[in-house]
Amino acid sequence: MKTGMVVTIVGTTMFVVGLILFYSIELGQTDPVLRSIKNIGTFVGLCGMGVVLAGILLHFNNRSEPPIKEFDDV
Repeated sequence: MKTGMVVTIVGTTMFVVGLILFYSIELGQTDPVLRSIKNIGTFVGLCGMGVVLAGILLHFNNRSEPPIKEFDDV
């Protein structure tokens, strides 16, 4: 498996874990531990989106280009 796909899968996993952490805590919690878990979920989710973008760019950057065909019929 190429590195671009691995990075994309890791980023998608980070994004899903961030969503779970963010939405599992109710809005308006006063407990500092729960608020920090919600903030960590936000951070992990946003980082996951960046990692997915980096994986997609790596995948597109590492594709092999087809050879250039020159026409000698002129």
